[in-house]
Amino acid sequence: MAELHIVREHTLGLAKARKVAFKWAEQAEQDFAMQCSYTEGRQGDEVDFVRSGVSGQLQVTKDRFELRAELGFLLGAFKGTIESEIVKNLDALLAPATAPKKPGAKKSV
Repeated sequence: MAELHIVREHTLGLAKARKVAFKWAEQAEQDFAMQCSYTEGRQGDEVDFVRSGVSGQLQVTKDRFELRAELGFLLGAFKGTIESEIVKNLDALLAPATAPKKPGAKKSV
């Protein structure tokens, strides 16, 4: 079995991290047909996820996301692709929101 271990540090605090983790779980259910269960705790939360060939957990704290997953034999061959997709999705959710750029004033010629 292939294993994934992804860690991301953040400065969101627990309340905002929960929102990100919940959104991640919703995306995993929608995009990858995962069955996710979300458990809130005092110091952090846990998202358990499973589908045929994959099982794992996302641990969420005030300053860290830690994902561990086991891939079955068939999906193990795609470990690199699966890992890069998870990293891309998680990083996109953790990216700070950028303010929309205001159009600059145009000079008259």
